[in-house]
Amino acid sequence: MAKCQAVLLLVAALCVLSLAGFAQAKNSHYKVQGTVYCDTCRIQFITRISTMMEGATVKLECRNITTQASTFKAEAVTDKLGMYSIPVDGDFEDDICEIQLLKSPDSECSEISHDVYAKQSAKVSLTANNGEATDTRSANALGFMRKERLPQCPEVLKELDLFDLPAN
Repeated sequence: MAKCQAVLLLVAALCVLSLAGFAQAKNSHYKVQGTVYCDTCRIQFITRISTMMEGATVKLECRNITTQASTFKAEAVTDKLGMYSIPVDGDFEDDICEIQLLKSPDSECSEISHDVYAKQSAKVSLTANNGEATDTRSANALGFMRKERLPQCPEVLKELDLFDLPAN
């Protein structure tokens, strides 16, 4: 009899915990953080001569996986370290959420790559059902490309054991 009561108590506790997890998912609060840089060598990753961009604008948009309908949108502007932070209320388990570059404060570094293999967006998971322990979500760094590569780029690429790219 005691074993039966212990099993029933365990099952009841599990049910309560699952309901608590469900309630938490519906009332989730997240903070999406990331950085924006100037891609000074036009190679689509950060190097030692890349600069972080103050005043760049990014957009977070979530779309339903099935219908592609937009379910959430927010914008943010980067600080002096090139960092942004976007508060998000709600759980977006059935959505694809992406950060995209919108506007550069620097006319010399304002090009957005349209290369299909280097799409300038960063996906973020905004659900409590993904195994992440914190409510802070970090997005990959995104970069605007300079119109012209800096003269020291060949040296930087050589340091990285990369072939020098032809000048633009």
